[in-house]
Amino acid sequence: MRLFDTARRAVVAFSPGPTVSMYVCGLTPYDSTHLGHAATYVTYDVLHRRLLDRGHEVRMVRNITDVDDDILRVARSRRVHYLDLAAAEIRTFDEDMAALGNLEPWSEPRATSAIADIRGFIGTVVDRGHAYVADGGVYFDVSSVAEFGRLSRLDPDTMRWFGPQRGEDPDDPNKRHPLDFVLWKPSSPDEPSWDSLWGPGRPGWHVECSALALRELGTTIDLHGGGTDLIYPHHECEMAQSEAATGEPFVRHWMHQAMVRYHGEKMSKSRGNLVFVGDLRRNHDPRSVRLALLAHHYRRAWTWTPEVLDQAEARLERWLTARRGPADARSDPALTAAVRTALDDDLDTPVALAAIDAAVERGAGVTEAAGLLGVALD
Repeated sequence: MRLFDTARRAVVAFSPGPTVSMYVCGLTPYDSTHLGHAATYVTYDVLHRRLLDRGHEVRMVRNITDVDDDILRVARSRRVHYLDLAAAEIRTFDEDMAALGNLEPWSEPRATSAIADIRGFIGTVVDRGHAYVADGGVYFDVSSVAEFGRLSRLDPDTMRWFGPQRGEDPDDPNKRHPLDFVLWKPSSPDEPSWDSLWGPGRPGWHVECSALALRELGTTIDLHGGGTDLIYPHHECEMAQSEAATGEPFVRHWMHQAMVRYHGEKMSKSRGNLVFVGDLRRNHDPRSVRLALLAHHYRRAWTWTPEVLDQAEARLERWLTARRGPADARSDPALTAAVRTALDDDLDTPVALAAIDAAVERGAGVTEAAGLLGVALD
């Protein structure tokens, strides 16, 4: 298997041991699942399935960020408890993932389950000289690590420009350097708060994933995934603080899903240009939604239009018709091999779909091959 590695900017061999540790940044549960989420989690589900098919045990951890600035802001505006908001959105998310055919993760820990781990992690980073305390908060000192920015390959000015768009505040007067980032912050009066050595407060965004990944999977992870919008600041900061805490490489292979656009812009909650999975699956077969996502290579940004779903529905109908036909023997060894080869070539799902389409045309069995992509035809 060969996959693109963001850190190396190349398609390289991915050769884990018998047990694969995989961490995928999960949901911040303050709104429903949109197609950007779905594209990401379907991609890693296909990878998960192919690794199982290759004989690996897969320990895939997908976290839930149930305390951060966004969820607290939305809970405040709706006048509900932030954990009640999280519970409702997590339930919807789980239903959407099941409808799309995704396997359940090996573990799905919540940030609020790891406050003790987070405080211990921050204490280690402080003790090792990589963080400082200022006005009740704790900040990571980016000058204390070599090559900060090596994952994103962004220069400091570009990182400073990106930061405010993605939750960072380079102008925070408590920071020694604009790119330093928060590990622990004082809570506002209406926000959840936990005691700590540095005063009452709550964790910063990036530290939650480091603490959960280390707790669930150990110091070095085989593969870490998420959307390309997480490369900086989230994954850059996560890598820096994790390696500062452990002294070990944090991730062997970084993999990122490209963005889904709608009306010319990246689909995101901040822009309000969202297409929700729940709305689609009420009126369409969820397998069609999955096929619409798989028609695009995970590393290429693309634009959602109604025609994309129309094409996927037509494809699903062709596959189902072939499955029902007298020539269908469930599986065609040559087709199954072709789909496996496509997936091992940087998870090339468009090529895999084309191979199944061609098999349908010649009357071969496609059920097993479709199952490798998580599309159940039974």
